[in-house]
Amino acid sequence: MNEALHTLGVAELGRALAAKSVSSFELAQALLARSAQHADLGAFLCTDAEAALAAARAADATLAAGAAGPLTGVPIAHKDIFVTDFARTGLPSTAGSKMLQGYASPFDATVVARLAAAGTVTLGKLNCDEFAMGSANENSAYGSVLNPWDRRRVPGGSSGGSAAAVAARLVPASTGTDTGGSIRQPASFTGVTGIKPTYGVCSRYGMIAFASSLDQAGPMARSAEDCALLLSAMSGFDERDATSAQRPPQDYRALMLQAREGASAARPLQGLRIGLPKEFFPAGLAADVNGAVRGALAELEKLGATLVDVSLPRTELSIPVYYLIAPAEASSNLGRFDGVKFGHRAADYTDLMDMYKKTRSQGFGAEVKRRIMIGTYVLSHGYYDAYYLQAQKLRRMIADDFQACFKVCDLIAGPVAPTVAWKLGEQGDDPVKAYLADIFTLPASLAGLPGMSVPAGFGAHDMPVGLQLIGNYFDEGTLLHAAHALQQATDWHLKEPVL
Repeated sequence: MNEALHTLGVAELGRALAAKSVSSFELAQALLARSAQHADLGAFLCTDAEAALAAARAADATLAAGAAGPLTGVPIAHKDIFVTDFARTGLPSTAGSKMLQGYASPFDATVVARLAAAGTVTLGKLNCDEFAMGSANENSAYGSVLNPWDRRRVPGGSSGGSAAAVAARLVPASTGTDTGGSIRQPASFTGVTGIKPTYGVCSRYGMIAFASSLDQAGPMARSAEDCALLLSAMSGFDERDATSAQRPPQDYRALMLQAREGASAARPLQGLRIGLPKEFFPAGLAADVNGAVRGALAELEKLGATLVDVSLPRTELSIPVYYLIAPAEASSNLGRFDGVKFGHRAADYTDLMDMYKKTRSQGFGAEVKRRIMIGTYVLSHGYYDAYYLQAQKLRRMIADDFQACFKVCDLIAGPVAPTVAWKLGEQGDDPVKAYLADIFTLPASLAGLPGMSVPAGFGAHDMPVGLQLIGNYFDEGTLLHAAHALQQATDWHLKEPVL
């Protein structure tokens, strides 16, 4: 069985571990070896075999005592935007930046701590765009991540390492963060399943901040069922996060499996209304992406869903709105990285101001500097009302557009991105082109709604395409139910790249 361990998902591994057909120690060993074998993908920034194997031994002891949960002993890896207790894991926390190179956090992020408490075994930290700013994972200070389906192409960003690690079967699941699409877009580009829950469902405590009103953690895995298991463990109210939703813990797998009224085995989505915004299917949408998405929608219809035409008229405005609000918040959040208390400090300087300038110039990459400057500008005196305040008003209108749609539908569907994954370096000299690729993911992020990417087949160059599903606030159960039904009827999520 050892040769096939990497092919198993979270739910399958949980059952195998409970049945004692494999040990967590064996599993951790096998996946650490596989990760080392495919280190050229650039998915992992660091691993600590000693700490991981010690955690696996502890999980095996829990399994032997019969006190295990569905995630006990399951290996995962974390996006390096979550801080990890260095003393416990041996893993630094860098946010993909030179500014935090080698930073040893004294505590775990809440998401990390909750997954550890659920019994998962942390194998390492995963590469990401610096401070989660990017759509291609080419902005990491530690090198680009390669798409395992085609090493000449990007895996998407900013959670590109998390997506690539799952797609390449280096880990069965990973954590990611989604500010403007950074779970959904890389999930689409690499053929995995990823969900961004409603803003506030997962704690932001210990998640290195980019844009505080947008950042949200979520799981990335091979299936909706696997994502449901992880989301159940990592979500819930956290008093240390002022934006945490005060809701009781949810069993998302149970919600996913809950039968709809009037449904049958052949038509599990009977009565489900899925809205198709005309703005999500513009003339500029690539034909291959449109074909794959339409094929997945046809499958949902076969399962009993009804497709309804709707409109999100301010979709195009989501790009300027996001790229005003997010940089503004970034300029505030990243002000703490000045070389005084922690992180990089310039080696040679003449006075305090010189130290600030040199530290930030050396520590931040080009994209981070670009967004800090934009954000500082729009928050400056004389421009706040003209730019930032207007963007916040439009954000409210975008959220209202969604609520108008949810009066006539239960979910909203469409593509995740206008094209399949592009080639490495293709958009390096034109950041605006990369920004425009986020047009279908930004609206849900600005509204704080839950959204997910579900594998929907393949497009040009045999690259994966994702179907985006968006739900109403705190309705992750319906999202997961629809995705699970689709995955029970299709095998797109089971396809894996040849490495």
